[in-house]
Amino acid sequence: MLNHREMNAMDAFCKKYKISNRSKFIREAVMTVILKKFDEDYPSLFENEEEHLFNGTGQN
Repeated sequence: MLNHREMNAMDAFCKKYKISNRSKFIREAVMTVILKKFDEDYPSLFENEEEHLFNGTGQN
């Protein structure tokens, strides 16, 4: 659900960019943010080692 100001912004955006299927647009926008966050949070092989190198708590 959107408040009045958000709905006005959505209307203006969809009109400007000729978006006719708002449901699809909103689903894609939400999933883009979710997948980007999952990608950012995905553990990396060297994540902990890099943190230790830069904060002086390296383990020997």
